Amino acid sequence: MTDNQAPKLTCRCGIDMHAHVVPENFPHYMGSALPADWPSMAAAQPCHRSLMIAGKNYRTVSDTCWDTAKRVADLPAMGLDLQAVSPMPELLSYWMAAPAAAQLLRFTNDTIAQMVGESGGHLAGLGAVPLQDMGLALKELEYVVKTLGFAGVEVGSNINGKPVGHPDLDPFFEACEALGAAVFVHALRPAGMDRLVGPPALQQVLAYPSDVGLAAASVLTTNLIERRPGLRIAFSHGGGTLAMLLPRLEQACSVFPALKVGIVNSPTAQARKLFYDTLVFDTPTLQHLVAKFGASQLMIGTDYPFNFHDPAPVARLEQAGFDDVTKQMLLHSNARRFLAMPL
Repeated sequence: MTDNQAPKLTCRCGIDMHAHVVPENFPHYMGSALPADWPSMAAAQPCHRSLMIAGKNYRTVSDTCWDTAKRVADLPAMGLDLQAVSPMPELLSYWMAAPAAAQLLRFTNDTIAQMVGESGGHLAGLGAVPLQDMGLALKELEYVVKTLGFAGVEVGSNINGKPVGHPDLDPFFEACEALGAAVFVHALRPAGMDRLVGPPALQQVLAYPSDVGLAAASVLTTNLIERRPGLRIAFSHGGGTLAMLLPRLEQACSVFPALKVGIVNSPTAQARKLFYDTLVFDTPTLQHLVAKFGASQLMIGTDYPFNFHDPAPVARLEQAGFDDVTKQMLLHSNARRFLAMPL
């Protein structure tokens, strides 16, 4: 069976861990000088708006980014019952002055909470925090978990150039572990853009997986998951390039003394403690990820509602030929464990 011959859905019980929200409008900045990169929305074609950042159209998006009823209505055709929704990554705003970013992210988190409340149990929230300022980030983390009741947060693959495994970010992950907050890592302003030849869309197509792979590798090389065994952390786009990097990292630990001493457990064993989404657009690749990372670590991801998304994630699982136990884990059981929901 080819990828274009999707079987009839046998389940509408899937949980999508990778879906995004863009607010319909943004508030006026509550300060004396409007930041140059404060976002706004401009009217576009019917049912669409253009997200404007620094006077430029960053992306034109449809009303499914903010219309809860339309979003929920789209779930059954994809085989889904629940979406964990997080901000469009560019809204994480790590490059903005921290107080301004904190204001913007509080509005965005409250918007997500409103959508979750309107969804009749079909949406779960993943918030955002201003990680360029640890104090403000920890304050907002408590707000999204304790006040809004979110399962966790989305973070970028790097915070102004620092990958998620960087030691400076350890207080944040310590707090996530203590609060039981899940962390979903999404590609953001990736490295290597100067090496791409072609249109700007190649950032999403080629550079995103590379940055996610390096971010996940940084978690392994700093032993983050060994030091924080209660941390639940997931990587978008199937972990990017990590699956291809792991054999090299394993071999390197037997060749380079500094790596053998510095990495306290097998990189592959550590990688099998992380979570990943299934957003790889290819059935053999998905089968490889299950073999490499373990059936217990993969969760559906779609990147809904953007154009570059997987419209049939459950059908793709059906095509892969997994046994029933594996299929149920990928459909919803792993996501429930990641979100700390009842199994």
